Amino acid sequence: MEQNKRTCLYNKHVALGASISPFGGFDMPIQYTNIIKEHNAVRHDCGIFDVSHMGEVVITGKDAEKYINHIFTNDITGTPAGKILYGMMLYPEGGVVDDLLVYVMGIDRFFLVINAGNIDKDVAWMRQNTTGFEVTINHQSDYYGEVAVQGPNAETNIETLLNIPCKELAFYTFKELQINGETIVISRTGYTGEDGFELYGNHAFINQVWDTLVNSQKVTPCGLGCRDTLRFEVGLPLYGDELGQDISPIEAGLGCFVKINKKEFIGKEVMIAQKTNGISKKLVGIELYDKAIPRHGYDVEINGKKIGSVTTGYLSISLGKSFALAFINVPYSNLGTEVEIHIRKKLFKGIVTKKCFYQKNYKK
Repeated sequence: MEQNKRTCLYNKHVALGASISPFGGFDMPIQYTNIIKEHNAVRHDCGIFDVSHMGEVVITGKDAEKYINHIFTNDITGTPAGKILYGMMLYPEGGVVDDLLVYVMGIDRFFLVINAGNIDKDVAWMRQNTTGFEVTINHQSDYYGEVAVQGPNAETNIETLLNIPCKELAFYTFKELQINGETIVISRTGYTGEDGFELYGNHAFINQVWDTLVNSQKVTPCGLGCRDTLRFEVGLPLYGDELGQDISPIEAGLGCFVKINKKEFIGKEVMIAQKTNGISKKLVGIELYDKAIPRHGYDVEINGKKIGSVTTGYLSISLGKSFALAFINVPYSNLGTEVEIHIRKKLFKGIVTKKCFYQKNYKK
């Protein structure tokens, strides 16, 4: 059996007594103290996550922009350096290879950030779709470590504790810096619904950042447990739950990141058909009247008839109510529709709501 990988911060997690579990092919910290404390630290103060398990790919060459547009649903044409775009890579049938971020470093240089569990598959997909494009694909996941510093005090802590100026960065922008002779990247991005930053650099730099912030006791180390509760409350998708090979961006409610007006991209024809003719299932939010907790795969019903299934569910830490994200048949997806979720052999009533349960607090 193949052993899980470990990030450059793994020994730090062990030293802090973190609960370690497999995730995306890595042994990752799920929590250090408890998920509620870590969740609230990010919502109200500042937390740091080891996200070095994420993948990084640099694409260069004279056809780099044209190639990215070929494999990516969003449109990067003419996007100035320093901007970041979110979107998906699609199979020709319309399912999602992965969702990813594209950092525009120049007209012929792009930095792609992909999901840990999809790294090998994604890189293979990129390489097999280079025919006709003059590009170089440089897989750099082993070089980069990454931390996410998230919460309302993230900017202050990065500026004062790390001495890295970042307040000028707008949401979904980044810059490259030279620190100790190495190029690092800092972006105003995250996966929590709060203001925050992600820093990429070599392993020594990421270890230094972790030590400085955690040892200050002003930044709480946070595991992947609360990363999931945080992203869930603001309706951000997780590949394998709300996105996947059998789920299209249109079905997931992410059609705004699919630019069907651009010249071409893999899966475009299916996206046009879905936007034109409609879809049969749709991702919705559900608020339960009870505090029972729905889990992935639980059935959603109306009058004893299954109409869909839960992708993610929690008792919201920030709101104290039970919510779920679920794919349900389109005729039942209108806001305000009453449904029932099958939880431990009992039915619990709920109502269809918007997918974002908690207000995002990004810096405008």
